[in-house]
Amino acid sequence: MSPFVVKAIQLLMSLSLLIVLHELGHFIPARIFKTRVEKFFLFFDVKFALFKKKIGETTYGIGWLPLGGYVKISGMIDESMDKEQMLQPPKPWEFRSKPAWQRLIIMLGGVTVNLILGFLIYMMILFVWGKYTLASEELPLGMEPSPVVAQLGFETGDQILTVDGKELENVMEINKYFLLRDVSTVTIRRKNGDKTTLNIPENIGSQMFESGEMFPFTPVIPAVIDSVIPNTPAYLAGLRPEDKILNIGETSITNWSDFKNIMAETPNSFQLVYERNRSIDTLAITTASDGTIGVYPKVDAFSFKLETLTLGESIVEGFDYGYWTLRDYVSQFKYIFTSKGASQLGGFGAIGNMFPGKWNWKGFWSSTALISIILAFMNILPIPALDGGHVMFLCYEIVTGRKPNDKFMEYAQMFGFLLLMALVLYANGNDLYRALFS
Repeated sequence: MSPFVVKAIQLLMSLSLLIVLHELGHFIPARIFKTRVEKFFLFFDVKFALFKKKIGETTYGIGWLPLGGYVKISGMIDESMDKEQMLQPPKPWEFRSKPAWQRLIIMLGGVTVNLILGFLIYMMILFVWGKYTLASEELPLGMEPSPVVAQLGFETGDQILTVDGKELENVMEINKYFLLRDVSTVTIRRKNGDKTTLNIPENIGSQMFESGEMFPFTPVIPAVIDSVIPNTPAYLAGLRPEDKILNIGETSITNWSDFKNIMAETPNSFQLVYERNRSIDTLAITTASDGTIGVYPKVDAFSFKLETLTLGESIVEGFDYGYWTLRDYVSQFKYIFTSKGASQLGGFGAIGNMFPGKWNWKGFWSSTALISIILAFMNILPIPALDGGHVMFLCYEIVTGRKPNDKFMEYAQMFGFLLLMALVLYANGNDLYRALFS
């Protein structure tokens, strides 16, 4: 089965689960408060439905347009735009007849379910699969800074000791901290063993985003060859996997970054000193026309440590992970309002690519948890046609004691729906553009 099909199946399963549970978040409190629910649909049934069955007062069904789902609650101005119902006198079972606090709970139900679900999935993942850690000591050659963070005083070979006085369980998360979180100081150990603390500017995340440096730190890897492309200069000269490069001409090589940098400045023909099975030898190599010799580095010079967690530990750490996932996403949201960020918006293609190309339950549940938290945040935005728009108007009603005019609500709902459709088209258009021209 192709990776595309695997991702598509996972996307459909994930969205179906999240949509049904989200709508149940509205349906259950509505029924508790004796509010009539006329429809409960997975996907939209524009003109027709793939399946529908009426049970009691509610018609349950599956639509053909997989852009979401909905519950149609009696006496509520929603995406159904049922104006005839709203012209009739309010009935006791209608949404508009219920107290504002009950209506608020009904509208917050979907977001609440998505948020809780995301946290619960993260707890389950940690309990079933554990967590991976990578201490700074596991990277003996330290880190290599990108140009933006190198300007702050970081050097190749630095080991990250603490961020704002706290050790990182996974040192690779330093990239996430710089891009999305408020970092003030980073304590490092230089190659010579000296410790120093560097101050980090508040706008470091914006600098990285604008420069395109999403990974300001990468592990320094040794100059050990992982593979040699057949019939390339390296292969023909005699280099083989596991060979360690020691010198290019008279220049010593300590890591793969050194090798790349020195190769860029080396003449087409040079002497390469390498070590194999504790023996040192020298080869004469002439580069290819593009300046390469045809070797790839051994990038698994370090390994993550797997830690198993008890149920109690999984609950605590899963909650913490969910909290930071939500907070990081909210922080990331600010970049959308830049020209670069807007161009990177994605639709269903981008969401589908979050899933692994081969079936993997951990990958499926990790992506589902993230999407659930994203849906919770996006739905609570104060945009008419979203749950957050209804919540905004209900809060206004609770504070002022006055309901917004029905006609105003209709226009607001229509505006919000058109805005959302425009965003959906734009985001999916970006996906199509990237697929065709990237």
